[in-house]
Amino acid sequence: MLKTLMKCIREYKLATILSPIFVTCEVVLECLIPWITANLVKMIRVTSETGIVMWGSGSSWETLGIGQYALILVAIAIASLICGALSGLFCAKASAGFAKNLRKDLYYKVQDFSFENIDKFSTPSLVTRMTTDITNVQIAFMMIIRVAVRSPMMMIFSAVMAFNMAGNLAWIFVAVIPPLAAILFFIMWKTMPLFRRVFKKYDNLNESIQENVNGIRVVKSYVREEYEMEKFDRAATDVQRDFTKAERILAWNNPVMQLFFYGVLSTVLFVGSWVILDNVNVGFGVTVAPEDVSQIIVYGMQILMSLMMFSMIFAMVTMSIESARRICEILNEKSTLVSPADPVREVADGSIDFEDVSFKYSAAAERNVLEDIDLHIRSGETIGIIGGTGSSKTSLVNLVSRLYDVTEGCVKVGGRDVREYDLETLRNEVAVVLQKNVLFSGTIKENLRWGNPDATDEELVEACRLAQADEFIRSFPKQYDTYIEQGGTNVSGGQKQRLCIARALLKKPKILILDDSTSAVDTHTDALIRKAFREFIPTTTKIIIAQRTSSVEDADRIVVMDSGRIDAVGTHEELLAGNAIYSEVYRTQNKGGKAISSLGEMGELSEQTEGKEDADNG
Repeated sequence: MLKTLMKCIREYKLATILSPIFVTCEVVLECLIPWITANLVKMIRVTSETGIVMWGSGSSWETLGIGQYALILVAIAIASLICGALSGLFCAKASAGFAKNLRKDLYYKVQDFSFENIDKFSTPSLVTRMTTDITNVQIAFMMIIRVAVRSPMMMIFSAVMAFNMAGNLAWIFVAVIPPLAAILFFIMWKTMPLFRRVFKKYDNLNESIQENVNGIRVVKSYVREEYEMEKFDRAATDVQRDFTKAERILAWNNPVMQLFFYGVLSTVLFVGSWVILDNVNVGFGVTVAPEDVSQIIVYGMQILMSLMMFSMIFAMVTMSIESARRICEILNEKSTLVSPADPVREVADGSIDFEDVSFKYSAAAERNVLEDIDLHIRSGETIGIIGGTGSSKTSLVNLVSRLYDVTEGCVKVGGRDVREYDLETLRNEVAVVLQKNVLFSGTIKENLRWGNPDATDEELVEACRLAQADEFIRSFPKQYDTYIEQGGTNVSGGQKQRLCIARALLKKPKILILDDSTSAVDTHTDALIRKAFREFIPTTTKIIIAQRTSSVEDADRIVVMDSGRIDAVGTHEELLAGNAIYSEVYRTQNKGGKAISSLGEMGELSEQTEGKEDADNG
């Protein structure tokens, strides 16, 4: 995990190294100040007794005045301040840069994911990992390269100075470290499972927010605001409950640190006062000069304050470990779809062959969503696909552009297995207009140029004419420069569909797939779109998934899907005469009869029709 995260430091390595270096210099300078102050006090005492200025002890003597001592202390303080400021500057630069790289790597990784990878991680979970989790890791990284360096350095240098000045009395400070470390480890062991659970509940919280925002029009039209607020409140309460439980345990950090802090300080004051006032040696080499007591206390406070800072680091790192694990899950995830080592970089034509294809979305799935698919489509042919809800129409066409890989058999485009192609090459030749039409914030021109960034204005207009979008675009005051809100909320469903079709046409693909993408336009406009396809892109293979038989009746062939299998293939007339599912839907849509709310009832109707035929034959 650590190795994975460290790769994201990259160009901020220098700042990451300089920050702890300047922190170390700051600590050394800070630790010198009490030592020089103690020597200044000794000098004043000796001067008052003998008239001789003493620096240090033993045979080392120098003649320095109080003013010179003051200048030395000021210089050290200024140098310490500069080192602290520089360490803070480099720390901020390194941590912010690290977080930037982490977000970029995470985002780029998601862009490379196949649909199977994306199915593994929910959208709210990905959002949480890119926001909350990265922020936690950034704060932890900032504390590690600065505070986590400062704390042990301060403890080490302060302990060295304390041993130098007070001998074995300094062991009191060192003795508290093992029991304190054991307590902190126990707290971490208890809180880690709770934080793991909390971040999963963060995902649920984000999911509740996202679902509500995306479906706000439905929520308001059904007056379900109160229900949505209650659902959000439950998710927020779940997060609060586990977070409170974890924070209650972490809260023991502070009283435990305070107990050790004041306990050690009281012990040092008691022993030091006893030694000084009674002029005794309590054993183990514990002797201390009166002028050293205050400086020993300063060093002791520095050691204990460092331990308190370490406990703060510990609390933050404990929280961020789970965030780091979740981030690394994404960074270490391998896309299930990659281009081969020596890929084919040219698609010969728009022919499509499904050869004994079976497919399921995951290896753990109990059954296939597609079973025994054999279908051969000639280049330039128009194929209609019709079937009930859940009959796997979309799953079938997703295999053409290799959004998923088949479980068994193979799918060929242009006579080659789709797994042999470079992914970008294949997908540039297969344009898909999805069931859920997505437009991005920006002008109409900017949205259309997703299909071809280099398209001229004339090409934009031509594509929109084919998609029957030019007329309504010109009715806008700014025409092709009209701004589209995020998700296309300021255009109707039919207008959105036509813009998405025009965007796909700009790719000039060899294969065009319309996945129920004319459902929001009227039948007249639908007919005009299909007529334009026949006349202007006759060499493009067209696959039209539809619920209306009128949308596919003039196709070269129509495929009827039922429960993941091909029930029949034929022309409109052939299916009308020989296929129970198709003929029943056609009669229902064109001659009144019993209305069906959706094609999801087609399979049921098929069973009823087959049962009737069997009875008649009997």
